Amino acid sequence: MPPPTPLSSASAMLRQRLLLRTRGGAGSGASRWTSPGHEERPKGYLFNRTPPPPGQSRKWEDWELPCYITSFLTIVILGVGLNAKPDLTIETWAHEKALERLNLENALAPNSDSSDSS
Repeated sequence: MPPPTPLSSASAMLRQRLLLRTRGGAGSGASRWTSPGHEERPKGYLFNRTPPPPGQSRKWEDWELPCYITSFLTIVILGVGLNAKPDLTIETWAHEKALERLNLENALAPNSDSSDSS
């Protein structure tokens, strides 16, 4: 086996330090990221909540209904409000002004053509 290079030994030391830090140290004692009463490892379920027994539904928490209602109403109000807002872009204003000028020119043009032909 070839002797370890400084780069490989430095990377091994860095990897070891990162693994120790992210996995709660050397495994002895409490982790600095948890406090008493917390679990060390997740259960593997969404939001770390065990599913209810078969045939039972999950009980909603106090904050869920107001949060869902408020979120739904916010989406509806923003959807209606943003679709109903007036178009105040400069392009729309310029298009309307150009149409007004064209209409004004067309209104004046037939009068000047009839006077030229007679």
